[in-house]
Amino acid sequence: MKEVIIYLIVAVSSLLLMAYTVHMFVGGLVEEKTQEMITIIVLGVAVTIMAFLGWDIVRRRTRGHR
Repeated sequence: MKEVIIYLIVAVSSLLLMAYTVHMFVGGLVEEKTQEMITIIVLGVAVTIMAFLGWDIVRRRTRGHR
């Protein structure tokens, strides 16, 4: 259970950092709507990758480590 809390804290902080990074790279260079769209796309990709990593952890623990 402690690991889940740690994983959630790391996931949330990573997403916040990712959103801030997008803001720093494209903020002021493009329109605000474009920046929001880029942020949504980047965060969607990051969430998908994190979900895959979480699924892999659960899969390895239920089947045993090979």
